[in-house]
Amino acid sequence: MDENAILKKAKLWLQPPFDSSTQQEIEQLVSSNSNELVDRFYKDMEFGTGGMRGIMGAGTNRINKYTLGRATQGLTNYLKKSFPNKELKVAIAYDCRHNSDTFAKVVADVFSANNIKVFLFEELRPTPELSFAVRHLNCDAGIVLTASHNPPEYNGYKVYWNDGGQIVPPEDAAIIKEVNNLGFDDINFNSNEQLIQHIGKDVDKVFIEACVQNGTFNTSNKGELKIVFTSLHGTSIVSIPEALKKAGFKDVNIVKEQKKPNGDFPTVTSPNPEEPEALKMAIDLANKINADIVIGTDPDCDRLGIAVRDLDGNMKLLNGNQTMSVMTNYLIKQWYQDGRLNGKQFVGSTIVSTNLVTDIAKSYNVETKIGLTGFKWIAKMIRDFEHQEFIGGGEESFGYMVGDFVRDKDAVTATVLACEIAIDAKNNSSSFYKELLNIYEKHSFYKEHLISLVKKGAEGAATIKQMMIDLRSSPLQEIDGSKVEYLYDYQNSVKKNLVTGESETIDIPTSNVLIYQTKDGTRVAARPSGTEPKIKFYFSVNLPLDAISNAVTVEKLLDQKIERIIKELKLD
Repeated sequence: MDENAILKKAKLWLQPPFDSSTQQEIEQLVSSNSNELVDRFYKDMEFGTGGMRGIMGAGTNRINKYTLGRATQGLTNYLKKSFPNKELKVAIAYDCRHNSDTFAKVVADVFSANNIKVFLFEELRPTPELSFAVRHLNCDAGIVLTASHNPPEYNGYKVYWNDGGQIVPPEDAAIIKEVNNLGFDDINFNSNEQLIQHIGKDVDKVFIEACVQNGTFNTSNKGELKIVFTSLHGTSIVSIPEALKKAGFKDVNIVKEQKKPNGDFPTVTSPNPEEPEALKMAIDLANKINADIVIGTDPDCDRLGIAVRDLDGNMKLLNGNQTMSVMTNYLIKQWYQDGRLNGKQFVGSTIVSTNLVTDIAKSYNVETKIGLTGFKWIAKMIRDFEHQEFIGGGEESFGYMVGDFVRDKDAVTATVLACEIAIDAKNNSSSFYKELLNIYEKHSFYKEHLISLVKKGAEGAATIKQMMIDLRSSPLQEIDGSKVEYLYDYQNSVKKNLVTGESETIDIPTSNVLIYQTKDGTRVAARPSGTEPKIKFYFSVNLPLDAISNAVTVEKLLDQKIERIIKELKLD
């Protein structure tokens, strides 16, 4: 879009239906000839893998009253077409971010103005509780106002369907079509307060009871596990301490400096448990009091980071692949010991997550279903395969889901499960980390790594697009001395054998992802983020582990291999 078109688009925001404060904000940008005007209007905010997420402010490419109102009006129109003559109901939750509560009320106003019953949480709540509430209250849809672990200037809007999972095809495209057919003057903001019901403790009670029921397995001596927990200024503080208490864990030490919800996230550079820096205060506390395990969650409480003591007694931050491998192994083992496995169970994973999960499941004759990145695809698996039982599922980005009572990644239940695994191991003279090494010894030592390259604005989007074009048009032939055997192109739904030239169709929805797999089992994936201005590169390498005593040596070899690949691809 050229500058004249952008200016013309921006000037539409200098008149009704936009309010005076919005008009003033845009007028200042227009009069100062600000470069920011381009970024605010060069495109419209749209749904990605995690819904709609962006920087707050006036403009079509910003999160504000009008972009949220338009999305909600479009969803409303689609709901009425999908369920004619039905009394429609939606649930709405929000996190600790700036304006989340205000935006939640705007969304509630639009739904109620369109004669839809709204269940609005009275205060901030975890995202997984919204997913739970949708089914618990028999709603037709749900909304969470959150930007997950993004910086403070971000907010977002996640849409859930009546199964409690985020929207997937065909609903997502159909909703987007409805939204795109609307002008901002088509939004009905005239709230019907009688249709807005505030909810809270009653739903909390049932949700936490379900978390404990799904995340515990009657393990003894729970009071002997010393836990450090941090909410990183987010919503998990309202649920996780209570869930751990109900599960029987008594020695829970909360990082006080990070306990209070705060959208500025003042004690961390990024409120992302994937980042070691985010858990530094928690690990420092753990070392001070000699804790067994550290758990930290992101602002909306769907991701969790875990640190445990390694064989030398030092705190080690696990990555999402390691955590999901230990959790999946533990859950399947519990099902096996209870005599519940009959060949009709499955676990869920994603195309950029570790293949170790598949190896673990296969050893128990349990199927692994693999979908695109994002938990909405794991939720879709549950919906599509109702004749099978879902044990659990995860993805590399620090998310896990236990059972199907929540249909999104759930840090509340996953926290309870992590502590259950830790105390069970401790009771058996083992540890959470040693259980991971036992898995490596049985299968193979897998090591994964992620690099995210930030490319902001229109120019950044063009750069990311060209990088993916180059990777497709000139495929890598060799990675760290091992010949590339397969190229998975999920945008074109093709798996190509680069050795024989044979191709086969990939039978999952399309996505702009490329995965290279070499003869020695190395995997490199490239994927533009659906919610952030980033392109992500995922690396997975593995080697046999003949004895736990050799784990440090093998891990060093794998780290060196990843470093060589990064340099080879010029990503360092």
